[in-house]
Amino acid sequence: MTEIEQLLARVGTEARNTRPWGWPSLPEPVDAASVARAEAALGFGLPPLLAALYLRIGDGGFGPEYGLLPLLDGAPSGEPAAVPQYLAHRESGRKDPDWPWPEGVLPISHWGCGMYACVDCHSPRATVLLFEPNADEADHAWYVDAPDLEAWLRIWLESTGWYEESNDDADLSPWPDFRTRTTAAPAS
Repeated sequence: MTEIEQLLARVGTEARNTRPWGWPSLPEPVDAASVARAEAALGFGLPPLLAALYLRIGDGGFGPEYGLLPLLDGAPSGEPAAVPQYLAHRESGRKDPDWPWPEGVLPISHWGCGMYACVDCHSPRATVLLFEPNADEADHAWYVDAPDLEAWLRIWLESTGWYEESNDDADLSPWPDFRTRTTAAPAS
């Protein structure tokens, strides 16, 4: 069994045994057609591990804090799904150029107070970013939460994330690519 398969098995076990706030049960996984519709609406592909989470574990409802957002349709708690949330942020950023939303940065989990964990779908490693909109300006609202989605999931499973009470002193690094990713076309 590969490391990714082992990680997916651990995530699946945790997903079946815990419920984030607002989720009465673990939703069924999505089908391949749903992933294809999501990618068509986004205009870019999902990182393989993120697609596997939706295809094999569930359509949201697991993970840290409020859990992974559903892919296309809203959560029982009323939280919008990842794809509509991304499209809304992109549109909002077009209307307010002081707060642009980077191309390819998909919100995957809500932290409350407008904060989101996001996957950089244009990054070869699928970097996980924290969007913290309570900053004074957009340049100071983006942080690197984990170098990749695999690390982000392991941090959740091991209860070592910045959001854990035992890690009050955790300090996230600013995302250095924010300005280049909001003013230039993404690298392919």
